[in-house]
Amino acid sequence: MERILVTGASGFVAKHLIGQLLAVGHAVRGTVRGQGKVPGIQAAVAALAPGREDRLELVEADLLADAGWAEAMRDVAAVMHVATVIVATEPKDPEVVVRPAVEGTERVLRFAHAAGVRRVVMTSSIATVGYGHGHDRGARTYTEADFTRLEAMGKSWAYCIGKTKAERAAWAFARDNGLELTTIHPGAILGPATDPDTSISLGMVTGLLDGSTPAMPRIGFAISDVRDVAEMHLAALRDPASIGERYLCTGPYTRFDQVADILRRAYPDYAITMKTVPDWIMRIAGVLGGPVRQIINDIGNEKHFDGSKGERLLARPYRTPEEAVLSAAESAIRFGLVKPKARPAGR
Repeated sequence: MERILVTGASGFVAKHLIGQLLAVGHAVRGTVRGQGKVPGIQAAVAALAPGREDRLELVEADLLADAGWAEAMRDVAAVMHVATVIVATEPKDPEVVVRPAVEGTERVLRFAHAAGVRRVVMTSSIATVGYGHGHDRGARTYTEADFTRLEAMGKSWAYCIGKTKAERAAWAFARDNGLELTTIHPGAILGPATDPDTSISLGMVTGLLDGSTPAMPRIGFAISDVRDVAEMHLAALRDPASIGERYLCTGPYTRFDQVADILRRAYPDYAITMKTVPDWIMRIAGVLGGPVRQIINDIGNEKHFDGSKGERLLARPYRTPEEAVLSAAESAIRFGLVKPKARPAGR
């Protein structure tokens, strides 16, 4: 019945993590910025850990303010720092994303240390691993030994900057203050939604199903199932050997058109595009900003991430990309997030 603090309780990963923590007997305190997201969290808990809702407490705390954090840390055994800011398009002001990532991480760790909480498991990203290494063509495999070099990146990317600076700050704080830190590094997170308020990452699936993605970039991803990501946080908490370690939570490299093929086979009545966008058009579009800017550093290369260390922590293989994609699609349809378009005649 140890109490675990989960920051950013309304997030896609956080809701699954809260459900898993409750299911195995923990009490959970989750942080929210306001009450608007509470119904979605409650719906997730009812679906993932029915009958255990009374062990969940939600408190208000913002990554950019001190108010509420001292109380949030009271009587907790460990912190799962999951909260982050994710935007669908590259912001004109990168600080919209970078500041909450860096300042928020520093604030969470500072208040944890002040409260005597030593154990922290933090959600990081492959964005802190596979960038700024001079890789602009062909395939390359990355491991936990790699750390993104922001100064060498070809094009800036606010999420990558924020996550990388936040993780570096976390390791420095842990080293200087005796915190027992583990970081978890997922890729493109798919898998089942627990309620209609879900992740931007599911837009890869919903955009293909409802036709709002008219053509696909010729890139791929390391797909991570949200259930694996949540379970890896819990596995790290349970295993003292994970302290001081980074873990990739990444399945095999999967191209965007392969995601479309998975959906096309399962949902033949949906008008899923077969078109792709040439790399040179993507590069021009990326200069202008917008959503393309967030993937411009992946154009023309294949980033593979060796997730075997994470599989050993889980003591099992990851769920397949197909399972992650199809469970995301099923839940998106069930919650009414997809408005299907009729397949054109003769297609």
